[in-house]
Amino acid sequence: MIGSRPIVMCGPSGSGKSTLLTRLMTDHPEKFGFCISHTTRKPRVGEENGVHYHFIEKSAMVDAIKNGEFIENATFGGNLYGTSKAAIETVFKNGKVCILDIEMQGVKQVKQSDLKPHYIFINPPSIEVLKERLLARNTETEESLKLRLSHAEEEIEYGIVPGNFDIIIVNDDLDSAYARLNAFINEKVLEGSSRY
Repeated sequence: MIGSRPIVMCGPSGSGKSTLLTRLMTDHPEKFGFCISHTTRKPRVGEENGVHYHFIEKSAMVDAIKNGEFIENATFGGNLYGTSKAAIETVFKNGKVCILDIEMQGVKQVKQSDLKPHYIFINPPSIEVLKERLLARNTETEESLKLRLSHAEEEIEYGIVPGNFDIIIVNDDLDSAYARLNAFINEKVLEGSSRY
């Protein structure tokens, strides 16, 4: 399994991407490893370093990016986020297919690398539904909600362009969205892993 093509998952906040990812990892724990991103933001309540993120000082992350240690990085809400080459390598060394959950900026950077992953875009049924989902979380201020929705519109615009992703999954129903994701993973990643 080492050397299998990684999976890049992208989709706006509130698209259900994390829920689908968690379900995939639960159903196939021996097959997939989640690539833990780095961030310069402070941990939220319940978040653990090295589990949810690698929390890092901004100056250290800026230096690491300059040194070419990151395959992608993006700024959101004034904080840096990124995927280090070492984090990907850790998953590969464990003999698992690496899953990256990254933003649109990061996807564009990965496309310039030699990683050659499978690209999956999780699309909400509409911006209105996305707004309802974000409001239901009760974690957004009016300002952060506007920012997330504006960012989501950009991501969707890029996500639905033919050729940018290998598959676009509209998450209007969680079970059917997961069935489509699982079918794609089984056909293109698990059955195809021996070819790479």
